[in-house]
Parts: sequence; C-alpha cells; structure tokens
Amino acid sequence: MTAPERTAETRRLVRKLISFRNVMRDDGVSTIDYVEQLTFLLFLKMAHERENRSLNPERILPDSPAWRNRGWQELVNSDGDDLENAYHNLLEELGSLPGNLGVIFRKAKNKIQDPAKLKRLIQDYIGKENWSLQGVDVNGDAYEALLEAGAEDTKTGAGQYFTPRALIDAMVDCIQPTADDTITDPSVGTGGFLLAAHAYIQKQAETTPLTPEQRAHIQRGGIWGNELVDGTARLAAMNLVLHGICKHSGPQLITVGDSLAQPPTKRASVVLANPPFGRKSSITVFGDDGKTTNREEISYIRQDFWVTTTNKQLNFVQHIASLLEIHGRAAVVVPDNVLFESGAGETIRRRLLQQFDLHTMLRLPTGIFYAGGVKANVLFFDKKPARPNQPWTEKLWVYDFRTGQRFTLKQNPLARAHLDDFLECYKPGKDRADRVETERFKPFTLDELLARDKVNLDITWMGDPKLDDSDMLAPPEVIATEIVEDLQAAMAEFAAIAESLGEVKKQAPPPE
Repeated sequence: MTAPERTAETRRLVRKLISFRNVMRDDGVSTIDYVEQLTFLLFLKMAHERENRSLNPERILPDSPAWRNRGWQELVNSDGDDLENAYHNLLEELGSLPGNLGVIFRKAKNKIQDPAKLKRLIQDYIGKENWSLQGVDVNGDAYEALLEAGAEDTKTGAGQYFTPRALIDAMVDCIQPTADDTITDPSVGTGGFLLAAHAYIQKQAETTPLTPEQRAHIQRGGIWGNELVDGTARLAAMNLVLHGICKHSGPQLITVGDSLAQPPTKRASVVLANPPFGRKSSITVFGDDGKTTNREEISYIRQDFWVTTTNKQLNFVQHIASLLEIHGRAAVVVPDNVLFESGAGETIRRRLLQQFDLHTMLRLPTGIFYAGGVKANVLFFDKKPARPNQPWTEKLWVYDFRTGQRFTLKQNPLARAHLDDFLECYKPGKDRADRVETERFKPFTLDELLARDKVNLDITWMGDPKLDDSDMLAPPEVIATEIVEDLQAAMAEFAAIAESLGEVKKQAPPPE
C-alpha cells in the first residue's frame, strides 16, 4: 500500500470509528473510554485474523485447550446479556494472565453498558474490516486521528499521548538505532518511538538481514519501555505484540509504573523520549545534593540524581542521564523551561555539558503538539566515560526550526519533509566536524555556553519575519496558552531566585 493509499485508508477507518464514537458519547462514554474499548476489541479481532490467515498463521491468545474457543469468535456468537457477560469475563481473565497480554488487559473493564451497541460495534464497525490487511498502524495513525477528533475531551486526557509522527521519524533517523542496541522510552505512551526504532531496524535489515541472535535480542528485551498510565500502557503493549516486537507469552516489554520512583535496574544504549509536559509534580525527588522540603507529602530518594526539584521535566532529564549506558545516545523532547530555569535547571545543564556530549538541539515550532502553545526542543546527547577535569561537550549545534514557522494540527500539519533540512544539517552517521553553519544551524562553543547567564540554553539569533495578511496567526486560545506558560516560567524564575536568596541567608554569618 502506497503512502497516499495508506493515508486515504486511515481516514476512511477513522471516519467510520468516529461516527460510532459520537453514538457512544451520547451514552456518556468519553473518547478515552471509547478508544480503550477499541483497543480491546481490535486486538481480539486482529488476533483472530492472524490465527486464521492462510499464510503463516500465528496464535496470539494463550495456546491451550481452555482458550481454543475463546476470543473474538466468542463475542461474535453472543448477543444481549450473554454478550455482555462473555466480554466481561474475557477481559477479566485476560487481565489476570502474566506477560504482555496481562499488560494489555490490565484492569480492563467494559465501559459499553448497552449490549445492543456493543454488538453493533463488534459486528458492523470492527467485524466487517480485515484490520491486519489494511497496512495501517491502527494504534498510531488511526488512534492519533481519533484522539485529535476528540480533542474536546482534553480534560479527561484525550490528545496528550502522541508525539507527531514526523518528529518521531526524524529523531530516529538522527539516532540510527541498530539491532544490537538496547532501546527504551521511559515515558512510552502508545509506543511511537519504539515502533519507529523497530521499523528503522527492519528497513536496514532489507540489505543486511538480522541474525537469529539479533532477532532474539529484540524480543527478549532489546526494545522496552515504561508508562505511568494503565490505559496508555496497554496501547503500547498491543502495538509491540501486533508488530511482532514481542510475543504475548514472552518477556514483558512494557512495564507500568512511575519511571522516576527508583533508579533504573538496567541501562540502555538508546533512549528516545517525549516525557509528559507539565511543570510541577506532586512528588519531590531528592537528589544527592541533600536538599529537602516539607511542602510535599510524598518524596522519592534518587541518589543517582544530581539535584532535588519538583519539576518533572528536569527529573526526567536526570533519569534519562542515569538510564543511559556508557557511549549511549539519547534524543529527548523537553519544554523551554528546561533550557533556562535557574536553580536545579542550571545545575542539570552544567552537569550535562560536563559529563555528556550535548551536541545538538532542535528548537521546535509551536502548533505541532495537541496541547496548544507548547514551546519545546529536542536535545541530542551522548553519555561518555567519567572525565572529571575535562568536559565532554565541546560544541552545541542549535537548529532554529521555530523562527518564522507556523504549524497547525489540521490546516498546516508538520510533515516529515519539513525536517529534511535539519537532517541534512545534522548529518546522521557522519563526523560532526563535517557540519556546516547555515542561517538556521549555528554552533556554540562550551566557553560561550558557560558564559551565558545561568548557562541559559534558550538561544535565539534569528528575527521573526514581519507578518502580513496571508500569514497564519495562532488561534486566540493558543496565544492565551503561550501567555500563561510565559507567566508560569517567570514565576518559576522568581521562585528560584527567592530560594537562592534563602540559601544565602542561611549560610551568612550572624551579625556581630
């Protein structure tokens, strides 16, 4: 299936699923709950298709006599209360299984209380399609568009799960993961980064086939992730199983929990991540600086962290730094406050420059994320062996993809081609000494970075072009969000200054 055909097919499927979403919304079922039910039912339908295909049939549900007549066909053959009971029991039993199936159906419940509507969804909307043959990443393209259509449900979480596919692909193209890497995402969402990394490896395997050892490495934990939210984790686990990255009975590659709660138990050679946006956490993480606070009820002790902060983006940067193995490489999406926040932010930036090779930063435009007005960047850095007296970062190359750029989710969405110039400047796999400065791509030496106030990496040098009537102005709600974020950033700066003054006051000798 060609790319245009895939796009058209995705749109058709999404229109079909959205039409029934509107019916379910009238019954009080939110978009998130509806997507969750689709996850369960589509997985069962695709498992049924895989088992009954003529070429290379594959059993995804448990391969035991007790499960032989269970699954999708069981739902198709049931009606009324029998259907509701069969669906309830199926979800409960699958959720109690170990391994990846247990993650997909963990705490699964039927949210469609009308058996007639459940039957209609199974029979007319899902049953009439062969989802395995569509060439569509159901949990990616289709679900992304479905959640975008349900953006009015943002208060319940719709729209927060996805990093733009074009950005994911560009980040993966820069990192160039291999079948020998151990690849992870500590805030995995629906698994977009892991799927893209696996697809990149498979593409390379077309010219150099994978060895049996490499294939086994991938399925035994070469690709893995963690997610805080059960509903999102099940989407990721479903994606990994249906894409053949892991087996239903194999090692559990998607874990559920708080990545920040404890130091990593294993390291990775590649980290690809877009940690959840939001400045503050209700949990303070205590680093090895020994600072404490009484303002939070719950705290984590992370002696592998450099500094204590409630800013979860800064904590994720510290976690990823700890997660990387020596010579590992990372590409991480971070909001602007990570670049300029003083106090803990300054400490973390100094440590990154000293202990890691922070070699590239991509400044992203607004309008590419579901949360309007988000100002974000991608940091590319490599972990190096300890070298106390000599910082590893020699030069940070910054690509300004923000100035003069305006995207929207519908009228002007970000496409992979928009990032071609950045990839050309980045030169994946080549010596960074071969990089060439351009209007948008500029290097900054370590001395220049350290000389900036508080090691502020919020670097700009291009002036926005004047807008005319043909330019696309941001919607009022986006402008309002940007203003709120700027005010929050200013408040964080004032809070950090006040905290610093308090520390100075404590350390000052008492007056004679």
